[in-house]
Amino acid sequence: MLLCCTALAQAPSEPTAAPRSPPPGYGDAYAGKKKVLVIGDLHTGNQNAHDALSHAIATIEQLGRSSGAYVAFLRTDTQWVTKDEVWGMGDYAKGGSRQARGRNLDAFDAVVFYTNGETEMSAQQKQALLSYVRDEGKGFVAIHTANIPYPSWQDYARMISANWDNHPWGIVEARLRVEQPGFPGLAALPPSFLARDEFYQYADPFTRDDVDVLVSIDTSSVDLTHRNVHRVDHDFPQVWVKRFGKGRVFSSALGHTDASWDDPNVQRIVLEGIKWAIGSSSYEPKPHKIP
Repeated sequence: MLLCCTALAQAPSEPTAAPRSPPPGYGDAYAGKKKVLVIGDLHTGNQNAHDALSHAIATIEQLGRSSGAYVAFLRTDTQWVTKDEVWGMGDYAKGGSRQARGRNLDAFDAVVFYTNGETEMSAQQKQALLSYVRDEGKGFVAIHTANIPYPSWQDYARMISANWDNHPWGIVEARLRVEQPGFPGLAALPPSFLARDEFYQYADPFTRDDVDVLVSIDTSSVDLTHRNVHRVDHDFPQVWVKRFGKGRVFSSALGHTDASWDDPNVQRIVLEGIKWAIGSSSYEPKPHKIP
């Protein structure tokens, strides 16, 4: 009996299965590149006011590809905004015959939101996004309607440092001024330039003590007597950067119209903002007063 037990104890264990490698040609085509998750999701918000969304996220993808700065993954849902495992459905679900795991926040250097409405993110997803930026030091980019915070999620408003207070003039042409030409890439812009867009007005918690305004409206180019102008300081920032914990936040109100996304000045601002958010350029935000 002893010999039998000894023999059993010394029997070789079952070999451990080696991790599966993808078939030839199916490896990570973007290994070593900066990766950005771009969310274009309007389905819980205004359904007919932002037709430029498709052109916007396509332009963001092409800016990354043509510059070589990043690879953009475009989604029209928020499924990947999580730290949990992500799987497909049906045969592609976990345990299915052709199971396929998707990506989550761990795969990306920054997240870009062009969203509207409350979205369908769970409380767990919302906390994962905040932690991803604040605690892990990753990047977040808010484009146009993503600067209209969720009424039920004021932690998001604190992350981007603003609540939305309408667009007093609708879609108009106005003159924008570059307040921080020292921000990477913005020295190539003229000190001021005309743009046509749906320019935003912001309310608390916006304060220049918390953000570094890069671009604002030259108030000589807009009607300050309009009944929807509420800011008595006549401060209308449109683009800024800030630190959120360890992370980097870039916010731009620009991008309502197709024409805006064809404007080389807007393209440069967005590209340089994303590059900063993913950590590809060096700049420490410098909050300052109205020029």
